[in-house]
Amino acid sequence: MKRILFICHGNICRSPMAEFIFKKLILERGCASRFAVASAATSDEEIWNGVGSPMYPPAKAMLRQQGIPYEERRAVRLTKGDYERYDLLIGMDHANFRQMHRLFGSDPSGKLHLLLDFTARGGEVADPWYSGRFDVAFRDIYEGCQALLDTLLKEKRVDNFSLHS
Repeated sequence: MKRILFICHGNICRSPMAEFIFKKLILERGCASRFAVASAATSDEEIWNGVGSPMYPPAKAMLRQQGIPYEERRAVRLTKGDYERYDLLIGMDHANFRQMHRLFGSDPSGKLHLLLDFTARGGEVADPWYSGRFDVAFRDIYEGCQALLDTLLKEKRVDNFSLHS
């Protein structure tokens, strides 16, 4: 089973959107049993007294509008142990990527990536918390998730996947 962790700053907008978009895509393609998918934050700004904030209402509204099922969830913080727990750790922007490297120290197994690096155009998923453009974030995340899944499914066995093979 391939374990994927989507990561953004607060784990209330982009990374949970990616988590639920990816879950829908793997369900539609009949390969959900081959993946475990979750999301986390690089900061603890959305976690108070050990309790994470729920997904931001405009993010939930965008998922509903696009027909993406989701479940209620609360923000969780990325931990050093996540490097060993997950096969791929996918950040939304360069700040997330830097924070991931800072926490893990290095990436000897080549697990850290930006979501849009799986697309032909690359780049970052802009944070809709600041722009209010949940439509643009959704479009970018959906495109990135499709490209990521296409990349993973090109391998004969997802369990043996390596971006560097």
